[in-house]
Amino acid sequence: MTKVDRGLAWLLVLGAVGHLFGSWSGYRQQPETLVWALSGSLAATLVAAINLLRVSRPHDRGLATVCLAGSLAWTAVALGFGSAIGNVLDPRVLMHAVSAALLAAMSLRTLTQAAGRLPPVTTREVRV
Repeated sequence: MTKVDRGLAWLLVLGAVGHLFGSWSGYRQQPETLVWALSGSLAATLVAAINLLRVSRPHDRGLATVCLAGSLAWTAVALGFGSAIGNVLDPRVLMHAVSAALLAAMSLRTLTQAAGRLPPVTTREVRV
């Protein structure tokens, strides 16, 4: 299941890269709009990055909670964009919304499973 989880995060990275190039080609003559468009690419990349970190830290409930919130928020942003352009079935919308929604589901799964697990014990000798 971790491969699927990682794959979804990388799919969101791919969507962010596509957003970056699309923003550049569409708004490079409008610097104010370009900055805001690029912030969307950054946001998608950050949501993907924290989800990749979550996969490696299955005991971290705090991180899973942040991933859940971020992924749900990005799903809402993608669907909001789809609504704004009048087509929530646009491939750009679907790529971001579906991957973020599935990452939210995986984050919830991590959160519920982490509740029953204890973090690994580290044995380190401390000398004073």
